[in-house]
Amino acid sequence: MARVLIPVPDRDFDVTEVAVPWRLLTEAGHQVVFATEAAGTVPAADPRLLTGVVLGKLGAAPEAKDCYAQLVVAPEFRATLAWADLDPAEFDALLLPGGHAPAMRQYLGSELLQAKVAAFWATGRPVAAICHGVLVLARAQDPATGRSLLYGRRTTCLPAYMERSAYLATAWRLGRYYRTYPAYVETEVRAALAGERDFERGPLTLSRRGTADDDSGAFTVLDGSYLSARWPGDAYLFSRRLIELLGD
Repeated sequence: MARVLIPVPDRDFDVTEVAVPWRLLTEAGHQVVFATEAAGTVPAADPRLLTGVVLGKLGAAPEAKDCYAQLVVAPEFRATLAWADLDPAEFDALLLPGGHAPAMRQYLGSELLQAKVAAFWATGRPVAAICHGVLVLARAQDPATGRSLLYGRRTTCLPAYMERSAYLATAWRLGRYYRTYPAYVETEVRAALAGERDFERGPLTLSRRGTADDDSGAFTVLDGSYLSARWPGDAYLFSRRLIELLGD
């Protein structure tokens, strides 16, 4: 059994990108440990993704909502560790989920969390990041070089065309809800890399998702012990690839 660490903000994380990996990892016999900025915080997902972002549309898929309903009553979800107290030696893998709503900035911009992530990265154990979660790695620095942890690595993340399309479709009602930062996620991640060849956007799609039974619509990038994915539609394949990295 592996211990997998999932740090999250107090609120606004993506329903699918947390709940689906949690369920698949636990079903595979692994232990998931959650961490928030302050120990004992009971976190909460972006509520719009549970009810529908605009006119009941663009929210999480029903199967992901079912996973989240199970997660919120799980003991480990209500017994979070503090970011400051994390010891990389105590975990076998690190998973960095995403989310785009405003409260995600607590997690995406935390220098303390970035330092903890850099310490875990140095162990060489599996690190998995999806969607906005890749920003944490892009912003975290290797203390030996001062460069991003992603420098010299291959990765994907939330593609700019997806972020732009979601923003344009909802700005009339929700303003910058889908624009977490002025720069697109892809723009910032690409700037952290050694070269253009290291970024993989994946197939063009705005609606086709991987599911519990079908990975044909999903995409991930594996570079050694580093796994990345684009958006919630990749969450099932992303989770299965991480389980493969963990082995028996």
